[in-house]
Amino acid sequence: MNASERVRVGVVGLGGMGTNHAGNVVDFGHEVVAGTDVVPEIRDAFAAEFDVPTYETYEDMYVREDLDAVIVTTPNKFHEPATVAALECDYDVLCEKPLADDLAGAERIADAATESEGFCMVGFHNRFSTPMTLFKEQQAAGRFGEITHVEANYVRRRGIPGVGSWFTSKELAGGGALIDIGVHILDLALHALEFPEIVEVTGVTRSDFGGRTDYADPDGFADHWDGDGETFDVDDSVTAYVRCADGTTISLNVSWAANRAPKDDLVVQGTDAGAEFSLHDDALTIFETGTEGGDHYADTELTGSLEPAGHAAEDRRFLEAVLAGEAPDINTVEQGLTVQRVIDAIYRSSEDGEAKRLAPIGGAEDESADDGTDESEPDRDAKPSTR
Repeated sequence: MNASERVRVGVVGLGGMGTNHAGNVVDFGHEVVAGTDVVPEIRDAFAAEFDVPTYETYEDMYVREDLDAVIVTTPNKFHEPATVAALECDYDVLCEKPLADDLAGAERIADAATESEGFCMVGFHNRFSTPMTLFKEQQAAGRFGEITHVEANYVRRRGIPGVGSWFTSKELAGGGALIDIGVHILDLALHALEFPEIVEVTGVTRSDFGGRTDYADPDGFADHWDGDGETFDVDDSVTAYVRCADGTTISLNVSWAANRAPKDDLVVQGTDAGAEFSLHDDALTIFETGTEGGDHYADTELTGSLEPAGHAAEDRRFLEAVLAGEAPDINTVEQGLTVQRVIDAIYRSSEDGEAKRLAPIGGAEDESADDGTDESEPDRDAKPSTR
């Protein structure tokens, strides 16, 4: 690959995820030009690994470096300012999930993308998994008929992240389990339904484990955190229901911690066939019935191992789109905004105990479902309700 075919990338947020993306950029023959992080030690490690200059602020990097594209992997609170600033420079941007820490920030990113010569792609890497790719191919062939319902589960038995980290801070993350891991499985459910118009959302968030001093962590997921004195003002579980204009529905069950067996899967029900797959396996199971030779069930397991997959495949698609000068048709900013609207509606529904009606994007303000009116502007900064 000659120099004119190499994408020049700047990375904002140089921790594990930023380093992962940067490694993929190099592996695909492109160039990591510079990085940005507020932590000196992290900047030094990144500079040593990739032999590039690093900066404390993304503004300095945007001004001083000749970039084609930017990858944003900061805590959620900083997605919006870093991404908007990059789009205002007409850079193409890959912004890690979720699009922002709240709906207002996501809307500002979407508006900036509309005005920019660059595009914004959202980092939902699970769309590029082997089973999801197999599912979409079978769906395109019409194997499932009309899909009617998706059951979306991402439940850890014990898996609250980061002792005192930004993941458990409302100010930095915007939420807890829902906005951290729930966003992945919610996005996959909407992707399976091909992002229909959403009309109503209801949900309940809870915080049953995060603040407990007797929190048991047998696997050491959070370094055997006992919860004493650590920041935890977010949800650790959520159940929700989404109704779409075409009659399709989504049930959502998400937990960082639950007294049950762990589960991370998507279950799809269609009129001709159904499907099920886990986020962490490569197999897709298809459920069918038939009458040939007698009434029978037919369960088919499709297996494979796509290379690249996950983050690597996502990064390759992003870099290809940058080279082509065209926004990708997957992981779009509009889809990221739709996911954010559902997350926002779940939190607001839990806060006041009412289902939330969602107008089409660009339409009127969301309304409560009980009487069709909502006199007050929803509080975007309210904490998710807990019990």
